[in-house]
Amino acid sequence: MAIPTSLSLFPVSLPIHSKPFLHNPHTPNRIRAQFQNGASLSPGDDLPSDYETWMPKRDAKTRRRAGILLHPTSFPGPFGIGDLGPQAFHFLDWLHHAGCSVWQVLPLVPPGRRANEEGSPYSGQDANCGNTLLISLEELVKDGLLSKEDLPKPLDTDRVNYTAVADVKDPLVAEAAKRLLSSEGELKNQLNEFRKNPSIAGWLEDAAYFAAVDDAMNTSSWYEWPEPLKHLDVAALEEIYQSKKEFIDIFIAQQFLFQRQWQNVRDYAQMKGISIMGDMPIYVGYHSADVWANKKQFLLNRSGFPLLVSGVPPDAFSETGQLWNRSMLF
Repeated sequence: MAIPTSLSLFPVSLPIHSKPFLHNPHTPNRIRAQFQNGASLSPGDDLPSDYETWMPKRDAKTRRRAGILLHPTSFPGPFGIGDLGPQAFHFLDWLHHAGCSVWQVLPLVPPGRRANEEGSPYSGQDANCGNTLLISLEELVKDGLLSKEDLPKPLDTDRVNYTAVADVKDPLVAEAAKRLLSSEGELKNQLNEFRKNPSIAGWLEDAAYFAAVDDAMNTSSWYEWPEPLKHLDVAALEEIYQSKKEFIDIFIAQQFLFQRQWQNVRDYAQMKGISIMGDMPIYVGYHSADVWANKKQFLLNRSGFPLLVSGVPPDAFSETGQLWNRSMLF
């Protein structure tokens, strides 16, 4: 079949040497040589059989790419929120077929739930943990941690109601974590390796203890906790561990399930030639494991309350408990 060529857009009556693409410094030497040696094309002519070799191949690192910015919560999930289940893989298939090679995600951190954060990925309780509401119940069925009978009725909604979704998914994800903890086999071995991984254990322990104390105290901020817990006293944390051991184990197992599903999505994206572009939280929530366990990295006074920087208005400490980036650098 004849393939039209953009070269035929130049008037045939012009002499070869006057065609502007020959004088363009970006025209590959091979194309210039073809025409300087007497080659010519007229409107409707087929391109030569080796025409694809005329243009040099671009470095994959510098080539132009197209992609989509989409948070997983926006997938059309069956239980009121998008998650890391089948719809994530369908989305990657669509990206691949559409010729896109980049998927940009917003932070996947667990948003706070006590100060009207409304699921904001920029108001997280831990910059390292994953949002367990993104765990796919359908994938947990495949893992044998839930049965099809455990699945709730589909929620038909155009907008995520985070409170309603949490009421439905939290107990089921927790139940799957309990079943994993009491199981034996490869998946349980992977959980144990996850807990022992030195690159994970540090932040995971902080996050688990923070969540356990937060659950026990039921306050709006860690600043309101008793002094020993507020300042990570070893004896106080040991007491929390003994009284909240099951809670801590379930928390860690849930994080393992999140990380495992997210890794499966990442592996599939790589197989499809799609790069995932991440995003760091712009703000770190004051009521977070990050601030509680790393106070020296933030502008806090000795008791743990935020210091105001000269020139920063008092409202930089927001009503939602967030520490604005300009006053809390890390």
